[in-house]
Amino acid sequence: MTDPIWQKSSFSGADDSPNCVELATADGKIMMRESADPETIIATSPERLRSLLFRVKAGDLDHLI
Repeated sequence: MTDPIWQKSSFSGADDSPNCVELATADGKIMMRESADPETIIATSPERLRSLLFRVKAGDLDHLI
């Protein structure tokens, strides 16, 4: 496996901001990490990430915050 190429969220602010979410793909999985803790990586399928984003946008998870 080659090293993933991490892409920073456009909502993260300045290029040197330590508080951002980064995404990459590898072996058909979507990987997510926080730049402040780059060794901790969450991996999921594109379908599961799509489902999560749909629920967040619909407000289905607002009661959790």
